[in-house]
Amino acid sequence: MPQPSGPRLLSPFRLRDVSFRNRVVLSPMQVYQATPDGLANDWHLQHLGKFAVGGFGCVVTEGLIVDPVGRATWGDLGIWSDDHIAPLRRITDFVRSAGAVPAAQLHHAGPKAARQRPWEGFGPLTEVEAARGEPAWVPLSSSADRSAPGWHLTREMTLDDIEAVIAAYGAAARRADSAGFDVIDIHAAHGYLLHSFLSPVANRRTDGYGADIDGRMRLLLEIAETLRANWPEGKAIFFRISCVDWRADIEEPFDGWTIEDSCRLTRELHRRGVDLIDCSSGGIRGATSMSGAAAKRTGLKRGFQVPYAAAIRRETGVPTMAVGVILDGAQAEGIIARGEADLVAIGREALFDPHWVLHAARDLGADEDWALWPPSYGWWLAARERIGIAQERG
Repeated sequence: MPQPSGPRLLSPFRLRDVSFRNRVVLSPMQVYQATPDGLANDWHLQHLGKFAVGGFGCVVTEGLIVDPVGRATWGDLGIWSDDHIAPLRRITDFVRSAGAVPAAQLHHAGPKAARQRPWEGFGPLTEVEAARGEPAWVPLSSSADRSAPGWHLTREMTLDDIEAVIAAYGAAARRADSAGFDVIDIHAAHGYLLHSFLSPVANRRTDGYGADIDGRMRLLLEIAETLRANWPEGKAIFFRISCVDWRADIEEPFDGWTIEDSCRLTRELHRRGVDLIDCSSGGIRGATSMSGAAAKRTGLKRGFQVPYAAAIRRETGVPTMAVGVILDGAQAEGIIARGEADLVAIGREALFDPHWVLHAARDLGADEDWALWPPSYGWWLAARERIGIAQERG
């Protein structure tokens, strides 16, 4: 089959009835700016809207919390109530009008709930926060434990709790559809609730939701089933997983969940209607997904997680998205051109440069006349170029 001309990064992509104008996705990033009731506001409209204007093929929200007990912080966006639909609809309408696919990440923080915002310390909520109206609560997890030293002790979920959280994901999917999203991305990575069930490091249950890999996968598979039952057939489902456990408190990285486990999970999720695996890693212990010995071991090198996306795509045939220290267009183009992933997700670099995709197109020689830029911007930039003012970025 002949290959399309031009950079593969900028080629269209399709999943079910959802068409992406290019292969670049805005990675979900918490910004902790929601109202106390978890409602979106003008901050989120401008935050996500500028990435759609900046050329991203798909714009994913931060994690939308499916149940209040699953909030990481008091600043998290929610989708646990119908009240959340209308403010989110403002965002999806704008994102779509700018040419991007609006996507919602659905999330439950589990053992990493009841935390301070990052600039407040990122530790467990204390009496200081309670005094200003942001008290702590008891987080839920697969097993009673502390996600990091000094953090809140979690409560092991009962079977009734599990049934309730499955229903919460189904209801969240219905609300995401009503809010105008075309993709949902389920956060099952980084030590949050769903990862706490997958990983033998965290899951010490002996019932049907633990004990062996089939038990540890069961909650995710049941959530996938309820999502597909409550989400339109023509719309896509992504799952973000930690493809391997990077423990912060030991030397050996593959103490828990492995890439082989991830391939097995991917096949089972795909059978239940999941369309793409969003490939991250780490986070089962520690404040962040890459802390302590894990960050030291990987060095956070460029594309350090790309091999996981490549392995899952190769071994299962399921589309994947690569994430993690993807910095420029040439690097992203190589990932797509070599078949290591179907999509690439850009996070912190997008915060630094909201026009990352448009700059990548220029750098790859695919937009010499500024035609990919919104006309309101492009004609100004073309005029600047005509009069000889050099473009400089640093």
